Amino acid sequence: MANTSPARIWAMRAAFPALALLIMFFHLLPLNTEPRFWAPPDFLLLLAITWSQRRPDFVPALSIALVMLLADLLFHRPPGLLALLTVLACEFLKARAAPHRESTFVSEWLAAGVTLIGMAVLNRLVLVVFGVAQAPLSLTVIQIVMTIAAYPLAVWVSQAILGVRKLSPSEAETLMSRR
Repeated sequence: MANTSPARIWAMRAAFPALALLIMFFHLLPLNTEPRFWAPPDFLLLLAITWSQRRPDFVPALSIALVMLLADLLFHRPPGLLALLTVLACEFLKARAAPHRESTFVSEWLAAGVTLIGMAVLNRLVLVVFGVAQAPLSLTVIQIVMTIAAYPLAVWVSQAILGVRKLSPSEAETLMSRR
């Protein structure tokens, strides 16, 4: 039951923005100044989606919104667009991953993949409608494919290193009774 204690929940709620800042820091480091012909996975988005599906109580919507808005500003993306899409996607996944439902890893991975593809399509569509310059379609597709392929790694790191596991039915019942 230590996994559902209020202290653990608040510690993990603080860990989410801390990990997000760490990811942003490493993303902004100028390790390679030459342009790449491929796009790496979006680990920040993976962190938010993984935690939203596994432990929705660790990532409140406001925390996701603030982290992603900061990322939009730091990465010179249109402010708020990807933050809004991420909050909507994470809230959709939180509602889908209700505590009383048992799902397999494959269905969880598929839901994350479909959600990521939907986010990418909506992002490109909004950018086209407003005439905003964007990356080539091939880079966007490569990044989405790499992000979907990296989902098992994000789950493994979250579970093995950070201890973010799915709630058991008894833990879910304990959390629901506290609300």
